Amino acid sequence: GQETRGKQKIEIKIIKNEDDRLISFSKRRTGIYKKISKLSTICGGEILFIIFLPAGKPYSFGHPSVESVAKRFLNPNQPFNKTTDAPVEAYCKVRINLLVKDFNEVYDQLDVLKEKQKAIDLAQKSHGT
Repeated sequence: GQETRGKQKIEIKIIKNEDDRLISFSKRRTGIYKKISKLSTICGGEILFIIFLPAGKPYSFGHPSVESVAKRFLNPNQPFNKTTDAPVEAYCKVRINLLVKDFNEVYDQLDVLKEKQKAIDLAQKSHGT
């Protein structure tokens, strides 16, 4: 036998059981986020979605980011590209900083290996091999 009812149409009304309500929200949340993202891409707009569960916990989704859309909402005269470029620039700066950090670590490891090689070369010369 089948353990679940599968995909069925449900009547749109509040779910009485609080646990079932939270489970339904957690199952549907990513689907809602995907649809919001598609709408933003298709229409070329900025979107901010915020939902507060009855327990008071907030969930949010923003495209291109929650912060940029909130700033634009608070300052509607701000040019569109000012908010959409900001997250990209911030990401680029963070990524560059991480790459520089990785480069410096590898460079330091190279210095250590060079020093070890010098020590090996000196040891080999002193032993006549």
